[in-house]
Amino acid sequence: METLPIAPIGRILSNSGASRATKDAKIELSKCLTELGNEIAKESVEIAKHSGRKTVKASDIELALKLKF
Repeated sequence: METLPIAPIGRILSNSGASRATKDAKIELSKCLTELGNEIAKESVEIAKHSGRKTVKASDIELALKLKF
């Protein structure tokens, strides 16, 4: 499974208030976000299929996110 690139993860941490973060922390957050993203994507596909569509819309992703949290 591919993970998200480390540089944007570092920016996410910086924007969240971290003045510094180890490479291990960035890699771990990347893994977590990738896993969460995959779960939301799968749920979004199921929502689109349930609606009789092959195309996933932004509203499907929003709904999947609401159902997850």
